[in-house]
Amino acid sequence: MSRTFTRRRVLGEVSCAGIGTATLMSSLINLKLAGNAAADALLPGNDRKTVVNVLLAGGCDTFNLLLRRDSGYAEYAASRSSLALPNDASLHPLTQISGNDGNLYALHPSCAGLADLFNGAGDFPGTPRLAFITNVGTLVEPTTLSDYLSASVVLPKSLFSHIDQIEQWQTSVPQGMAELRGWGGRMADVLHSAANTGATAMSISLAGNNIYQIGDSTKQMAITRNGALLFESEWDWTQEHHLKNEGLMSLVELQNRHLMRDSFSRHTKESIEAQQAFKVHWDVVEPGFDGLLTDASFPDTYFGKNLRAAAITIKIRADLGLRRNSIFINFGGWDHHGELLNTQAGMLTDLSEGLYQFQLALEELGLAQDVVTFTSSDFGRTLRSNGRGSDHAWGGNAMVMGEPVAGGKVYGTFPSLAIDGADDVGKGGRILPSTSVDVFFAEIARWFGVSATDLPYVLPNIENFIDPVSASQPVGFIKSGRIV
Repeated sequence: MSRTFTRRRVLGEVSCAGIGTATLMSSLINLKLAGNAAADALLPGNDRKTVVNVLLAGGCDTFNLLLRRDSGYAEYAASRSSLALPNDASLHPLTQISGNDGNLYALHPSCAGLADLFNGAGDFPGTPRLAFITNVGTLVEPTTLSDYLSASVVLPKSLFSHIDQIEQWQTSVPQGMAELRGWGGRMADVLHSAANTGATAMSISLAGNNIYQIGDSTKQMAITRNGALLFESEWDWTQEHHLKNEGLMSLVELQNRHLMRDSFSRHTKESIEAQQAFKVHWDVVEPGFDGLLTDASFPDTYFGKNLRAAAITIKIRADLGLRRNSIFINFGGWDHHGELLNTQAGMLTDLSEGLYQFQLALEELGLAQDVVTFTSSDFGRTLRSNGRGSDHAWGGNAMVMGEPVAGGKVYGTFPSLAIDGADDVGKGGRILPSTSVDVFFAEIARWFGVSATDLPYVLPNIENFIDPVSASQPVGFIKSGRIV
């Protein structure tokens, strides 16, 4: 099919005040109905794929995670002043694969595990599993510094605001939505019925209900690091507890003439049944799960335990009838207005070791070939120190990890880190993103199985940046031949 690509300003339909949101939502639904041919029949093949979204909530200061160790270090050090890391042997040098951007990079001293994943070292000899997407952030349409300063393009709603930017990373609709729906939920809308069977939702969260996995026609399911969420409790097996559960279940089983009550009861019953089905398969695998691993050992931290639960969930996905599923993990606490250097060092150790052991576990379980893990966050941080830490900004660096990833490379365009420089929109080094979250997410969505026809439904602004029908990869971090 031939097609002429035209840049579409879908965001012009929705102002920052929310005018026209109903029009956008109507368009999204029509796109879904018109484009979801896959829902008419099961997705062909028997492959399984999982996407894991690790949200670094609070806004991670990623220009102290990934930094230049060449001539670009001087610019970094001048801008960061008291926040600058020393360019010495404590940094972990990165060795990029061929075709890199010519820059030399290093990782924070706490990130030995991430460096090994990137370099193809340690337990991953010669097989890089990690890549960076540099200077990525929310954009409505391609935006230059001149565009920003002259306000000649539509900009994301409420830039530099936690609540708005964390929503926008999850909705991929930076102009705002009256009814929040996430791009992960929209992926479920177009893939779940075609790919999955059984009672378990495609979208599984280890952080309760979240925006990312809200769909128009599909549900998300919350679990804990200990498994299913049910009325029963392993700590409370009293007779009174059982009586309470029986009473609650009897209310759920009742049929009501009131439509809203009946709908609530039906959805509650479906949720309970899904959790019970999940528990059956979890309880088979979880008790002996650690014995399946010879090298991997998850950190005994909140993040590490959530990653262990994610690995178990991936292990049992076939038993749950899932050929496609997403997992959401929230790792919070990155809003470092103060004590950045000390606090971030400890948290990056947890992040680095956790992701390393998670990838190693997937390799040992034989699941690495069809799992992609990526990081998201509210925003980057200001380059200038506020005296003890950094403040809310815009563009930052993200990671993508997995066997399908062409690791060992920094993708995108690393920005100038000069205060008031070519990429600074002002107020202390707020960097204008050069890669939109839409383009970043599009490559993951295409690998996951979202068709070119459905991509504008999943990512409503994508046609502002790329032609969805193009055979070219949006960024290039998925290995050649892995996108179908």
